[in-house]
Parts: sequence; C-alpha cells; structure tokens
Amino acid sequence: MAIIKKIETPEGSRDKLQLISPADLEPIGIIEVQTEEDVKAALKKARIAQKAWAALPFSERAKVMLRALDILVKKQDEYIDVISKETPKPRNEVLMMDIFAACDALHYYAKEAGKILKPEKKKLHGLIGIAKKATIVYKPRGVVGVISPWNAPFILSLNPTIQALMAGNAVLLKPSSATAFSGGLVGKLFEEAGLPEGLLCMVQGNSTTGQALLEVGVDKMSFTGSEGVGRHVGKCCAELFIPCTLELGGKNPVIVCADANLDNAAAGAIAGNFFNAGQYCGGTERVYVVDSVADEFISKVTEKASKLRQASSGEFDVGALYTDAQFELVKDHVEDAIEKGAKVLVGGKVNPNEKGLYFLPTVLTDITDDMKVIQEETFGPVMPIIRVKDEAEAIRLCNAPNYGLTASVWTKNTKRGFEIAQQLDTGSVDINDFPQTYGSIETPFGGRKASGVGQVNGATGLRGYCHAQPIQTDRFGGKQTAGRYPLSLKDDGGFQKFMGFLWGTSFGRVISMMRLPW
Repeated sequence: MAIIKKIETPEGSRDKLQLISPADLEPIGIIEVQTEEDVKAALKKARIAQKAWAALPFSERAKVMLRALDILVKKQDEYIDVISKETPKPRNEVLMMDIFAACDALHYYAKEAGKILKPEKKKLHGLIGIAKKATIVYKPRGVVGVISPWNAPFILSLNPTIQALMAGNAVLLKPSSATAFSGGLVGKLFEEAGLPEGLLCMVQGNSTTGQALLEVGVDKMSFTGSEGVGRHVGKCCAELFIPCTLELGGKNPVIVCADANLDNAAAGAIAGNFFNAGQYCGGTERVYVVDSVADEFISKVTEKASKLRQASSGEFDVGALYTDAQFELVKDHVEDAIEKGAKVLVGGKVNPNEKGLYFLPTVLTDITDDMKVIQEETFGPVMPIIRVKDEAEAIRLCNAPNYGLTASVWTKNTKRGFEIAQQLDTGSVDINDFPQTYGSIETPFGGRKASGVGQVNGATGLRGYCHAQPIQTDRFGGKQTAGRYPLSLKDDGGFQKFMGFLWGTSFGRVISMMRLPW
C-alpha cells in the first residue's frame, strides 16, 4: 500500500492523490478522485449493460473469464511488477497471494458457476409436497458494489468481481486509494478479455468516492477491510435495505498442543505471522503453546524468525509495512508490550538498515492479557507467544476477544484437532497448517463476532450475489384453491382432527415428512 499525499489542484478541478512507495519512499504515480456524479454515471452504464449480460448463458460469461485467464498467465510478470510497486512484499508472495489465486478463481468459477447456480428442484414434504412442486432459481441481484482493501489489492478486487459477474451482475469496483494501480489491473484485465463495456466500472478515489458508492443505489455491497469502516458500511447498507458481505479483521490464534510436531508447528507459526509482513486478515496474531512443550517450541521459533531476511529488492522473506499509519500502530503495540513486561526474543524495533516502513520480524514472550498485542488487531510482523496449562485453557483464551475469523491447531492427533477446532468461535480453522481457507475456493470464508458478516467463496459466496427465488407450481392446476371459499366451521373441525393425527401420532409424524419420489 502506498503512502498517500494530496496534491494541490486548481479550485473546481478534481482532487488528485500522489502515491508513494512504502518500500523506498519514491513516487509511484497519481490518481484522480472520482466524484459522486462519476459514480452515478457509472451506475447508469452498469444497469444498462447488466440486462444483456444476465440474459447470456453461463457458457458465454465463462468465455470472458477464460480469456482473462489466458491473458493473466501470459502477462503475469507485467502484473507482478505493478503489484510489487504498491505492495512491498516478496515476489514469491505476490505470485502466490495474487497471481496464482487469481488464476485459480478465474478458472474455477468459469467451470463451476453454471453448475452451482442452475435451477434447483426441491422435493417438498408432507401435504405441501403432494400438492406442490418447487424450483429455486438464482437470479442476479443487478449491480454489485465492491470495495477492496490494500493488503491483497489484486486478488481481493478480482475474486468478488469474478463471482458477481459469473452470477450475471454488473460491478462497480472501488479499490483502496493506496493500491489504486494494483486494483486497477482488474479493470485492465477484463477490458482486454473483451468484457462488454459498462459491466465493470472502476471508481477510483478516496473515502468520499467510497461513500458515494455506498449511497448510489447498488443492489449489494461486498466490503473487505477494517472493523471500523466495516461497521459504517453495514449501517449504510441497513438504512438502504441493501444486503452486504463484510470481511473484516481478526485476532487469529494458534494452538500448539502437547503432542504437536514442533518443527512443523514452529514453521507454521512463522508462516502465519510473517507472510505479507503479517498484513493479511487471516494471519496469525496469537500463539498459545502448552507449557510442557513451550521451551522447545519457543527455541525453534526464535531460531527460524532470527533468520528471516528483510529487504526491498532481490531475495527476501519479509517486506515493509504498507502504510505509515500501520507502521506507527505496530510500533505502538510492541512498545506497549515491552513497557508491560514482554520479553523480546527477536526484533522488537524498526529496521535501521532500510529506508522505508520496515519493522523487524518480532517474537515476544511473557505476554499478559492487558497488552495491546492481545486485545487489538496488530496486523504486522509480530508474534506474541503465550504459555498455557493445557488445550482447554488455550481454547478459552482463543475465544476471549471479540474477533473470530481464522485459527489453526497443531497436533498429531487429527481427530482431537477436529474436536478442538469445533470449540473455537471462528469462521474457519486449519489443522496442521497456517490459515489458508480463503484459498480453498469450494469452502465458504467469513468471520464471526467483529470479524464480519456473511461469507464469500464456494456455493455460499457465489449464491450471495443472487436472489434465491422459489417458484412453486400447483400439481392440480389450482383446483383446491378454487374451492377455498366460503369458509366452514365444520371444515375447521375436520382439519383439526386431521392435525391431531398428523402430529399427535408417531405414524402421522412419519407421514408428515414423506416426500413424493418425483
């Protein structure tokens, strides 16, 4: 994410923002802030384009996705270069987090969306099933607004756009102003792939542009970002009766059980904490390790963390923080922990050898519950390790904060790991790996508590861009309804007796749940 500076412009002209690299503090480029009128114009275009797009079969929509896939595979180095300028992470992480995931999403939804969203026949039970047959059809909502974040600006702009488009919608996409060029690649990709004009409208700008998008009258909002902004988005959508998906932050825990493979657990904790310099919503923020294996685990983590390379170019493992605000927040959390008695095993300070926003990969122990690194989302390369008596204490502490996005459990007994996972108040859990469920496209991904509302990905996420419309057909051409009036007290008495049989006897209850075989 670039550092943003407003440029002075003549009165009456559009505002402009200068983006500066957080890695070397050099200018990246300038974007113009789009106005409320621009957003309204985009919505008008999108509504016109969406009607024809929704009328196309899934196979025709899929052709655009597959053309986009071909372009991305061929031009991946060009895309990596743009993303790397704004997001100072290692090239390997751009490749994995953005390009690989984008290719997978384009191909998966091109192949599977038609199957997931095809009309679904439902067998109805009991009397209703005798009289009625039902089909659920998945109708596109219309125009979807997408506001995407800065930490994974390409994939988190592209993935919801793919799903919304394949479901038959048009999209108004506003990337974070700090990663405007990475998010803008989505528009460039689909334009080159031949997506009809108006179906994807980019609305670049700042919070004023985002507010205009919230108020313009889209049919659904998809937001990924901070809890605070997410609450505002949710309130705006509620006032307008617009459905929304909010994928927000987390304070994601790791449990290292007494029987865990400690080499693997240590490597997993390192990956979970320091991938993307700790700046991804599913990243690890707390590590709870059973006391009987804590010394050995901490030793292994310390050794691995001390070898991580931090730089802005060439081969390195951990990049810069994306924003100056995030840089200051991470410093504050670590300083707060140290003042309250935390012990620094690795890092714990700003990297003095780098020009940009670099905070050294940090490992802390002697953690207490009153520290900010436990109570608040850090979103940086900081690993607090907490000793616990047993797995039961770890579960209790994992569930304490008002967040619930991801978690991971390390144990050789995967059955026990599954039992622990079910006790965690989180949207998803990985056993014997760092959190990666967002990348498993078939599975729904979303948070609990302050970590969000709704789920993305898989059938659940894709259908969220549709209205599920049940259509019932009477098997007898409406004859029973034709004879409904006049009403009769005698008929009421007979019907009550029938109800007594249907739900007052064990045989009747069996009949009440029967479904016709056709």
